[in-house]
Amino acid sequence: MLKWAVIFFVVVIIAGALGFGGIAGASAGIAQILFYVFLVLLAVSLVAHLARRV
Repeated sequence: MLKWAVIFFVVVIIAGALGFGGIAGASAGIAQILFYVFLVLLAVSLVAHLARRV
């Protein structure tokens, strides 16, 4: 699951870089939302992975 969170995080970063540059105004808002959603998912996955090790 951590692998998927990292993959989606990278995709959102790329979409955010394109959207925040003014290429498409609507996609910028969506990219911002997805960026934060997947950032939270990445953090949760990292915590779960580290907790499972202990």
